[in-house]
Amino acid sequence: MAWRTMEVQDQRVRFVIAASHGGESMSELCRKFDISRPTGYQWLRRYRIAGVSGICEGSRRPRRSPRRTATGIEQRIAELRRERPDWGARKLAVLLEQEGIAVPRATIHRVLLRLGLVRLEDRRSAASSRFQREEPNQLWQMDFKSPKGWGSKIGPLSVLDDATRYAVALESTGSTRGEAVRECLESTFKTCGLPDAMLMDHGCPWWNQQAVGG
Repeated sequence: MAWRTMEVQDQRVRFVIAASHGGESMSELCRKFDISRPTGYQWLRRYRIAGVSGICEGSRRPRRSPRRTATGIEQRIAELRRERPDWGARKLAVLLEQEGIAVPRATIHRVLLRLGLVRLEDRRSAASSRFQREEPNQLWQMDFKSPKGWGSKIGPLSVLDDATRYAVALESTGSTRGEAVRECLESTFKTCGLPDAMLMDHGCPWWNQQAVGG
């Protein structure tokens, strides 16, 4: 029990005991305990009916929450999240809309939080500043994505423009070998032009520890 709850209950117990003994008037007792007379009479009435349990601090949670999402919709949100644990509120909102259920993304996120379905690693703040580049083709970011949902051990090759966040390439190469990546990039260069720079990690195929300078 919280300390504040204990203090409140202790105050009520001491008040009703003093009021039951009748040594002081109700007005004097209420002034002494800094409560109103209606509150004092209410505590005393509850004590006489149910004893100490009748004057316990009750829950302040509202009996009704008219704006709370319907239970059936919350259950459907939970089902979709469990089926797709990597999907957030934005994607789940699309699935719900396809089922004829229109729920704002913010509401879906609150439901997921309330049900404990948001992982700690997903509770990060939105970016507060722009990305590195101001214009398209100044910087491309390249990496192989997770293979989940692609039916392959190797996920698709993703090439993302830093300024626009547009995926200039997203292709299942079936391999991380340099030849497959080069073929994809050559096709992308013809379609979108050449970037000023490209950014990638130290993984293969674009980093070779045996070559001079990588």
